Amino acid sequence: MKMKKFILLLLVSLFAAAVLVGCAGDDTEDAGNDSPAEEEVESNDDAGEDDSAEEASATLEGTITMAGSTSVQPLSEVLAGVFMEEHTGVRLEVSGGGSGSGITAAQENTADFGAVSREVREDETGIHTYTIAIDGIGIIVHPDNEVSDITVEDVQKIFAGEITNWSEVGGADENIVVVSREEGSGTRGAFDDIVLGDAALVDTALIQNSSGSVRESVGSEANAIGYVSTGSLNEDVKALSVGGVEPTPENIIAGDYSVARPFNYVANKGESLSELAQAYLDFVLSEEGQAIVEEQGFVRVN
Repeated sequence: MKMKKFILLLLVSLFAAAVLVGCAGDDTEDAGNDSPAEEEVESNDDAGEDDSAEEASATLEGTITMAGSTSVQPLSEVLAGVFMEEHTGVRLEVSGGGSGSGITAAQENTADFGAVSREVREDETGIHTYTIAIDGIGIIVHPDNEVSDITVEDVQKIFAGEITNWSEVGGADENIVVVSREEGSGTRGAFDDIVLGDAALVDTALIQNSSGSVRESVGSEANAIGYVSTGSLNEDVKALSVGGVEPTPENIIAGDYSVARPFNYVANKGESLSELAQAYLDFVLSEEGQAIVEEQGFVRVN
């Protein structure tokens, strides 16, 4: 009898142990299934976000071409660099040649955009104009020049050859060396419109074909005077105040500094912008693009 009870208790104990082991196995299996499943979903979500970002960056592909003003060119190169970083399948080719070349490139549809650093004239037809920035034109002299302020009228007389000695405008008794841009340059066109007016440039002026060359000439000649985009100013030259107003972005925005002009992109009027060209233009006029305009020393338009 005792033996039967012992066997019965042993069987009950073994059954209970088997049930407990089974439950533990189920719990372990469930726990194991839940955790990897959740991790897999999170991992897939992250991968999806990365894929989306890569797809967005790779959506735009192709080449955008720009030609024209050498004053606009440095700004365009910075904007193009950022745009290409964000859209790795895009290439932007930026070249100079002058504002006149930019107008022609747009009219003849040989480039997506022409760059023009002045107002577009009424007789320059067949193009759309997009203003991307406002630029001041700095009147520059050698850093050692005693003169720090000048009137627009005196600048006109200097470049027209009516004033030939620095002593006539408060400087040293030294002959003035005039440095100018070439005809067809947007900077030259804007300077002619704003400063020279109907007066002709003095025949003895040294002619340079880029803002960098003008800056280099003035920076290496103690008695020189020239003009460049305010975005091209550096420590090699000194920008004069004009009528007591410095060529700062704040003064240009306020309209207090009078020697200023627009930076424009122009495109063929008979052709719609390609999706790629439109995307670049939208970027340039966006908050991000206009912040870059401002960082480069120009005045934003948006």
